[in-house]
Amino acid sequence: MYGDQATTRRILTELGDTWAVVGLSNNTDRAAYGVARVLQRFGKRVVPVHPKAETVHGEPGYASLRDIPFPVDVVDVFVNSELAGAVADEAVAIGASAVWFQLGVIDEAAYERTRAAGLSMVMDRCPAIEIPAL
Repeated sequence: MYGDQATTRRILTELGDTWAVVGLSNNTDRAAYGVARVLQRFGKRVVPVHPKAETVHGEPGYASLRDIPFPVDVVDVFVNSELAGAVADEAVAIGASAVWFQLGVIDEAAYERTRAAGLSMVMDRCPAIEIPAL
């Protein structure tokens, strides 16, 4: 497990309520769609980040993290592990406070780089599972 319970709790309760969800589209069959809805129910602003830049759950989408014209607190990553490291690096570059790699998204080198850059990070977990437990 990557990221202890205290880090998980801090990301969910203290680091801010604007979550960029990378990989979020209007495809209701994808996990990102349901997880984003849960985050909204718990008061988070969900910002879709996907090449299609679709509006999802009432929030306008952006093609990349760099395209978002306001601060992002947490970057929630729903892409393949091979692509996740580049997303984590972009999260550092835009000044996010935390990065969250979803279940099955694992890149240990990206985890170490992100933590070394001063961001909080969890990996291989799902906020839709963790947040109701708080």
